[in-house]
Amino acid sequence: MSVSLALAAQHAPIAGLSPALWSQPAAPELQLAGTVLRSEADRALYVEGDEARCFYKVVSGVVRTCRYLSDGRRQIDGFYQPGDVFGIEAGPAHCLTAESVTDCTVIAYCRRSLETMMRDDNRLSQWFFSHAMTCMARVREHSLLWRHGRAAQKVAAFLLEMAERGESDPAVDLPMGRQDIADYLGLTVETVCRTLSHMAKEGMITLPSSRRVVLQDRATLRELNS
Repeated sequence: MSVSLALAAQHAPIAGLSPALWSQPAAPELQLAGTVLRSEADRALYVEGDEARCFYKVVSGVVRTCRYLSDGRRQIDGFYQPGDVFGIEAGPAHCLTAESVTDCTVIAYCRRSLETMMRDDNRLSQWFFSHAMTCMARVREHSLLWRHGRAAQKVAAFLLEMAERGESDPAVDLPMGRQDIADYLGLTVETVCRTLSHMAKEGMITLPSSRRVVLQDRATLRELNS
């Protein structure tokens, strides 16, 4: 398992599992010990094809899951922030690569322990099924947007998604850079920059810095995303 992380001799109970990007009921409380792992930015937690012995919960920082294509291009599947869980697989191996976007701390939980608890806890089994269905819906929606959405629609959807996951404040802090955004939306970095500049010119957003966006006109952004 290719984990480029510093292991900490700590264990933590998992208090709840909340999937990234979509809201759904919290999982039943689990008495499951995990190992705390810390990673510097742009390091691999695991790579596609590694044995899926663990799943992970983000404590701090941001993680991305992605796939590298044969021509060198990268497709980002999702971003995971504190409280999000990733790396739960249907098969024996990880189907994506997970990398730290920023310096981050995650907790690794043994998949075998989770499977044992699921056999004994019907509430957990029900949550896991709901989690799987939600993940499938997220992948489908992201795939449709990635393949068929216009640039403005994609960028608007991304900004609204990030805003909904953060505070109610109109300012959205982006932990990821423009290339990450481009690889998540299936655009070139030049198109992302040009679209953001156009949105700023039209008064939909302001750009105090490259990592901070203020949503001035959410109604128009939602129209673009419709």
